[in-house]
Amino acid sequence: MISTLLRKLGLLRAADYARFWFFKLKNRKRNQVFRQQFSTVALPPDYLMYESFQLDYQKYYQGGRQTAQWIWEQVTPFLSPENSNLQILDWGCGPGRVVRHLPDIIGPSAKVMASDYNQQSIAWCQDQFPSITFKTNSLIPPLNFENETFHLIYAISIFTHLSQEMHYAWWQEMMRVLQPGGIFFFTTQGGNFIKKLTHAEEKQYHSGRVVVRGKVKEGHRTYSAFQPPQFIQQLVGANKVLQHQTPPILKGKALPQDVWIVQKA
Repeated sequence: MISTLLRKLGLLRAADYARFWFFKLKNRKRNQVFRQQFSTVALPPDYLMYESFQLDYQKYYQGGRQTAQWIWEQVTPFLSPENSNLQILDWGCGPGRVVRHLPDIIGPSAKVMASDYNQQSIAWCQDQFPSITFKTNSLIPPLNFENETFHLIYAISIFTHLSQEMHYAWWQEMMRVLQPGGIFFFTTQGGNFIKKLTHAEEKQYHSGRVVVRGKVKEGHRTYSAFQPPQFIQQLVGANKVLQHQTPPILKGKALPQDVWIVQKA
């Protein structure tokens, strides 16, 4: 496949930047219409938006709100009703696509925080959303939060850009900052992505080992990891899997990632 060849040649990052310009031109009129209709909506610089999701203003803003609402609906049944002052972390928040909507969805009683390794994204978010606490993290732990701070942590497509080593390191870090009984909601590239794997990668996946495509900067959108359920179960360890879903593939939509909801022991 072309992406595999570009990765081997060290040209994938450059090709992805060319792809950014392709979508910038392709979505130009659509994005202009959005700006005209929603002139007061704060939008991050185009490349920050593209690097974290897609270069589509409507999907960033309205899709981000839908994702925030979906996460909240997924985790609410597992949160203790006694926790009236929830502390919530968006790990890998990017330019705030999802987290910007949470205070409005959940209400003022929750304390919402977010962290990302992209300093530009964090600087933009800090300037735009003062009611949310944003902090910069490194590619490797720790986060700048105290032990057992959070009732809920969510991570949308973050493990999907990490090496096997960083899976283990960041899992331990999530458990460090999560309260006992707290909820960790995250997504992975699971069963729906098998069709994208080479024969050798598929064999590795079915053996229960994480498949990693590197040769680019770890954490970047072009660095890709595919996680079989057996591998995630190993990460979870003594903690409890409350829910694991492989959503159905919908025609015309991007492949949906596996959804995991884990409760810290």
